[in-house]
Amino acid sequence: MPIQDFMQLSQEQRIYAEAPLQLILFVDGRPKSKQQVQRIRSYLKEQEAKYHFELQIVDVGKQPYLAEHFKLVATPALIKIHPDPRQILAGGNIVGQLKIWWSKWQVAVESYLNSQLNTEGNDVNGIDGKNQASAAASKDSINSLVVSAELIQLSDEIFSLKQENEKLQEQLQFKDRVIAMLAHDLRNPLTAAAIAIETLQSNYNRDRGEFIRLKPAMAEYLLKQARSQTRIIDRMIAELLEVARGQETRIPIVPQKVAIGKLFLEVLDEMRSSYVLKSLELEKDIPEDLPFVYADPERIRQVLVNLLDNAIKYTPESGKIIVSGLHRTTQKVQISVGDSGPGIPEDNRDRIFENHFRLERDESKEGYGIGLCLCQRIIQAHYGKIWVDNTPNGGAWFHFTLPVYPT
Repeated sequence: MPIQDFMQLSQEQRIYAEAPLQLILFVDGRPKSKQQVQRIRSYLKEQEAKYHFELQIVDVGKQPYLAEHFKLVATPALIKIHPDPRQILAGGNIVGQLKIWWSKWQVAVESYLNSQLNTEGNDVNGIDGKNQASAAASKDSINSLVVSAELIQLSDEIFSLKQENEKLQEQLQFKDRVIAMLAHDLRNPLTAAAIAIETLQSNYNRDRGEFIRLKPAMAEYLLKQARSQTRIIDRMIAELLEVARGQETRIPIVPQKVAIGKLFLEVLDEMRSSYVLKSLELEKDIPEDLPFVYADPERIRQVLVNLLDNAIKYTPESGKIIVSGLHRTTQKVQISVGDSGPGIPEDNRDRIFENHFRLERDESKEGYGIGLCLCQRIIQAHYGKIWVDNTPNGGAWFHFTLPVYPT
């Protein structure tokens, strides 16, 4: 009823217009409950001529939030929501229960109306029209409950949309990071392949159809190097395309039985020219009896290449690089790469693995950026740990752990 019309009613008319007896009938779509619902509606139809009440029928399939609000466990169910106390009739004989409770409800309604008349008579001079309209609106229990249920539903839908939006944002950020990381790592195999091909090309005599100043074994090694690096590039490009299509937020890995000591030595051999060029001393402590690990060999290769590349880059001419492997426990193998460079300040050792974090001294130099973040994500995908310490004689020690392959 519009507020303007409501204000024109007498006190008694206004109170009765508020339909003090308010009922909600919850129904569902089951065929076997239709007859029971029809009986309930027929009984209420008979009472409608004698008593003023408001009935709202709610399909639980369309308004589940309202059913949850009343904590209903079965339908059909008839709820008296006004006047207090609230009462729920449910089960197979709601009409029978109605016949018992209907007269009691009318007594409660008359008591409520009398109290409201007395209250209105006492307070009519102290309440202005606006407050009266507000008071009347506040008694519209059914509508307020429906609105509340709709607000709950809307709130849940907004929450779901927010979660979906956050998930999409996380996926986009992950893709951006991984694509940047893989693009960054493409430079290493590209450089290695380019050096091998350029060396072969510069030493090939087209007229004689043979290499000059290159022994056959070295030429074979360079060809093998170029092929292996090209395969790595091909795999990384495939990964870029896979990440661009996928919906994952973790680095994808394909773990298998890996001889980590052998893999470490292969990477050292591939990067030999880089540390020899700077006259760096290489100290190796990789036991032959290191156990197999359960890991993705290509991902771990990326970690080793990144750590060794940084060690070579930050170690001064004629410095030292130390690599080691350690069977820490029955479940873990630890791999370490150390250098005699400037080391990592203690307050930056946790942040060094953040995406794009750069030490102030390194702003003009490549490294300690995307690569270390990628290393951390790869090791975490293997349920391992990666961290950095400073060596007693200066320089940085990078360590990471991998799970031992179960036997």
